[in-house]
Amino acid sequence: MAINTSWNIEKMTHKDSDGGVTLVHWSCVASSDGTPVYSATEAGKLKLTYDASAADFIPYDDLTKDNVLGWVYDSLREEGETADEAKTRIELERFTKVQDQISRASSYSDGLPWASS
Repeated sequence: MAINTSWNIEKMTHKDSDGGVTLVHWSCVASSDGTPVYSATEAGKLKLTYDASAADFIPYDDLTKDNVLGWVYDSLREEGETADEAKTRIELERFTKVQDQISRASSYSDGLPWASS
């Protein structure tokens, strides 16, 4: 059973006049394929401040999902960690939770001992 991980930007709030983003709602979901489906999600909000006159400012209409996910990964860094390492850590934590669900499910069975198969 494979476990897949996906990052999503659920919603963003931006200022209409200059396109500056102030809030990002994000999630990371790990889920198994097959039946039943097991999943684990981490989600959060990223509050942002911006300077519309800065050279690296990207207005809302010009943003890509990769731009915004980069901000999210960067915000999740722990001390000494790169943004890519933070992303990998969160994915591994979700992956492990799904693996634990699968292991628990394979250790238990439902049924009645007196019922014939």
